[in-house]
Amino acid sequence: MGKKREEVFPGKIVVGRETEIAKLNELIENTNADLVMVYGRRRVGKTYVIKNTYGRHIDFHFTGGKLTESGEHLDQWAIKLNEVAAGKMHYEMPANWMQAFRQLKNYLSTIRATKRRIVFLDEVPWLDKHKSGFLAALEYHWNDWMTNQNLILLLCGSATSWMFKNIMNNAAGLHNRVTRHLKMVPFTLAETEKFLLWKKIKWTKAEIITAYMALGGIPYYLEQLRFDKSAIQNIDALLFDPTGELKNEFQNLYRSLFDNYPAYEAVVKAIATKRKGLTRSEIIAITKIENGGGLSKIITELEECSFIESYIPYGKKTQNSLYHLTDEYTAFYFHFNPLNKGKGSFVTISQSSTYKSWAGYAFENICMRHKNKIAAALGISGVFFTTPSFYYKGDADSGACQIDMLIDRADNVINICEMKYHNTQYEFSKKEMEAAQNRIEKFKQLTGTKKQLLYTLVTSNGLKPNQYSIGTIANAIEAKELF
Repeated sequence: MGKKREEVFPGKIVVGRETEIAKLNELIENTNADLVMVYGRRRVGKTYVIKNTYGRHIDFHFTGGKLTESGEHLDQWAIKLNEVAAGKMHYEMPANWMQAFRQLKNYLSTIRATKRRIVFLDEVPWLDKHKSGFLAALEYHWNDWMTNQNLILLLCGSATSWMFKNIMNNAAGLHNRVTRHLKMVPFTLAETEKFLLWKKIKWTKAEIITAYMALGGIPYYLEQLRFDKSAIQNIDALLFDPTGELKNEFQNLYRSLFDNYPAYEAVVKAIATKRKGLTRSEIIAITKIENGGGLSKIITELEECSFIESYIPYGKKTQNSLYHLTDEYTAFYFHFNPLNKGKGSFVTISQSSTYKSWAGYAFENICMRHKNKIAAALGISGVFFTTPSFYYKGDADSGACQIDMLIDRADNVINICEMKYHNTQYEFSKKEMEAAQNRIEKFKQLTGTKKQLLYTLVTSNGLKPNQYSIGTIANAIEAKELF
């Protein structure tokens, strides 16, 4: 491979996926067979990135259909092989998946030996129909001949439970065969801004944050935004208008990813009821799902798809872990339930106290998602830190104390973080100053920490310094630094 990667695999411009593209391009330099598992939630852009990174250099690309029967898949397989063979070979509909993979072997043998072959099987879980024999055939052919080829086999899917059970954690023929796995996650704010600029949407950072609070960093959702509407108008048009592109998205989201999707929806709905998150026992109490491997599987897969995140509260142990809803779209859906409202509803809602309350929570969620950017703004990127929460429910002698995010640093400092969403510069009041000082003192007393405590404020539009903020707020970080 004497040429540079970009000369061999130019692909198309893929905005905001530099890390993922780099990982895919690294595979080109290998000469051994690579079995690559690519996964992530629906609409996150898995197929787009692969197709536009490798482009025309993909030798065979086949996509499974959720409602397509096994016989139809096999018929479509032959059609696709005949398309890429371009008349040089002719393939009849294979009788089964064993024969289908033999046909693939035959086709790949016609490609020059010096070329690194690329096979992309998309939505693989949908190919594995009941008694289809797909997985057994895949296992057999990988071990029989694929593993000895100069080949990249990309197995991609949104149904995370199937991907982990049958590919990553396969106990049979594919055990320990995965050489690379690529998790596709939502865009960060910086990647979102870059993506929107590529779409000629030149919004302020405040507008981008407004859209992100409702849609998150999901490329497909962001693709629907229009430059001639504000963020609020776009959200209204996409989610509240009966003809909106995302009007029925929630009804398809979880069922496309998980077999027993009502249980997954029940868990995220339960977690959405508490800003601080829920413990495992609280999830069980609300959902009535039995404790055991089934619940563990649900929680693990929701985390793998970036819907929820677990963290251990300060001073607690693993069994006290809290599960926090991190998917912005899901949180927005449960809070406003767009299905029950019509066109123009959100424009009106955006002027209400309900919106302000939600925006405060959503902004807090964004800050927690971008904690590394907060650390960078504090100048501690090179310092090890964790970001637990702290909650004390209070007793007869002392009131409750809740801190949504701490930055517990290895340099003997803890930043006590508070996030404030406001349309203009935030102005600290005397009451807030007293509350902040009380919170710091109570945390010190309850935990017995000897570390230095720094009160840190993250605001949407900056802080307006005054007599109450000076001497209390050690660090003021503006939302633009999250980019």
